[in-house]
Amino acid sequence: MIDLLAAYAPWQIAAALVAGFGSAFVRGLTGFGMAILLVPILALALPPVESVLLANFLSFFIGMSEIRRLVRGAEPTAWRISALVVLLTPLGLFGLAATSEDLARFLIAMIALSAFAAVLLPRRSAAEPGHAATGAVGILSGLMTGYAGMPGPPVVPYYVGRDIPRETAKASMMLIFTIASLAGLVSGAALEILAWRLPVLAVMLFPAVLLGNWLGNHASGRVGDGLWRGVVGVILGGAALAALLRLL
Repeated sequence: MIDLLAAYAPWQIAAALVAGFGSAFVRGLTGFGMAILLVPILALALPPVESVLLANFLSFFIGMSEIRRLVRGAEPTAWRISALVVLLTPLGLFGLAATSEDLARFLIAMIALSAFAAVLLPRRSAAEPGHAATGAVGILSGLMTGYAGMPGPPVVPYYVGRDIPRETAKASMMLIFTIASLAGLVSGAALEILAWRLPVLAVMLFPAVLLGNWLGNHASGRVGDGLWRGVVGVILGGAALAALLRLL
């Protein structure tokens, strides 16, 4: 294990540890945010491809730790979106592998900014969107899963922007993100860009991620819906700002 981690400096591992804990807390609190926060922060210390795949490992691990609750609470649309994510993720990951690091960081920053802008739109009714809207979310989410490890930008406004119970929105988003992370890992392995040191690093970071997620879930029960939606906007805005500052 030590030999596999020799490629990382201590400060890179420490940065990943802090980022994993913080992003997992946000995930437990809001139902999303792990990849949106984690990938831009990891990209400050690791190459973009490794940042995306490491985020996929951590998202998959934490999702599987609570998969029964997610399956019970998710809206049926989550399964349709997930199917499209699985189909489109390889195309996005192929694009990432073919992109320069500077351009990848720029596009990842734009993706984070788009999620923040989408959440600011007026809330819609609880009615399930049509097939076209649901399909578009699945396609965009799949491409973003592969390219940036962030299926959230299309998915979060789709659920948070509707007047549905918070727990339904959280379970739906988390289920999609769990399936999306697995699709990203399978695609990375198929494209032969998945380094074996990444799962080792993910296992090392997972206890901090598990703790952060538990604390976030505990805090979520004490936050009202209005404040919860406000926190969603602040988190997305902060992630977008941090990613943009990295480009300066």
